[in-house]
Amino acid sequence: MEILNTSGRRKTSVARIYMTPGQGNITINDRDIKVYFPNEVLQTIVEQPFATLEAKGKYDVKVNVKGGGISGQAEAIRLAISKALVEENSEARPPLKKEGFLTRDPRMVERKKFGRRKARRSFQFSKR
Repeated sequence: MEILNTSGRRKTSVARIYMTPGQGNITINDRDIKVYFPNEVLQTIVEQPFATLEAKGKYDVKVNVKGGGISGQAEAIRLAISKALVEENSEARPPLKKEGFLTRDPRMVERKKFGRRKARRSFQFSKR
């Protein structure tokens, strides 16, 4: 199997991954996953597709991710890994689809409007 190259997005984060068969090393922006995501919940989010398919430790993943915050980045990486696993083995699609890992979450931050304090919140109204 050659290198699988896919991308995933979430909010303003974009993750590009390069997946090869290996020992299960996940490198994000040239740092280990435990260094990049010290929070265990985010590490779990990234590894969810492997756990679903019981493929932990079978692939090495090299990730370039930019933009957004850490949770958006973790979910972007999860989407990219799921897409790569389906590309490699089409039988992996139904369980990953059932978990919702192949769906690009379309929710984005609404832009701020002029004449308002935030996107929808207006300034305090004073009658007198």
